Amino acid sequence: MRTKLTLACTECKQRNYSTVKNKKNNPERIEMNKYCKFCGKHTLHKETK
Repeated sequence: MRTKLTLACTECKQRNYSTVKNKKNNPERIEMNKYCKFCGKHTLHKETK
């Protein structure tokens, strides 16, 4: 039950990362601190559709 998803920066709204998650273990949306090359710093990235 692993699904592909995209992570978007919360500051500039750019979609920078793609990853997979197990919906059975993590039904809620994922939030991670990742480096945004457009902002030039580490920012919060949230799961998008």
